[in-house]
Amino acid sequence: MSAQNLGNPAVVGLAGFGLTTLVLQFHNVGWMPSIGPVVWLGLMFGGLAQFIAGLQEMKTGNNFGYCAFTSYGAFWIALCLMLLGNNFEIFKASTTDVGWFLVAWTLFSIILWVGALRIHGAMAFTFTTLVIGFVLLDLAHFGFPGLTVYAGYVLMVCALTAWYMMARVILNDLSGKELLPAGKPWIS
Repeated sequence: MSAQNLGNPAVVGLAGFGLTTLVLQFHNVGWMPSIGPVVWLGLMFGGLAQFIAGLQEMKTGNNFGYCAFTSYGAFWIALCLMLLGNNFEIFKASTTDVGWFLVAWTLFSIILWVGALRIHGAMAFTFTTLVIGFVLLDLAHFGFPGLTVYAGYVLMVCALTAWYMMARVILNDLSGKELLPAGKPWIS
């Protein structure tokens, strides 16, 4: 009996992260006035699906993917619950409260960014843009709200780079060869 070939859970994690991040940035730059689609995507695809992908990464022995996908899945669920709480005036969070929430996630993301520098170029670029985007959002919540739009554009690039990595895994697997390169690690 041959071993069953299992799918790579990173494709779902990257898809959920990329799509939900992209849609939030459509809101942040002012293209999409309603936060509603972000909440529903954040709970299901960016949150639940990404969290499950992280748990599947654990089974593959990928600690980076396990930590990143479960953590950012939990980030999306927490953020969306916070948005719902503010809407329904339950455990309301002020702009400064959200700022501190984002600062904590920035610090967490810096830890993963250091690891990402050793994986490959696409991962390093994704986490570099993620950290820059978080820093801009931090500043936006502490007195510089105009930076939200700049963060939005940086995080759109981050989201699209996550999709590039998703496409890379899928297309390279389907073709049986390296169609989309990841690039060398920035630090060896």
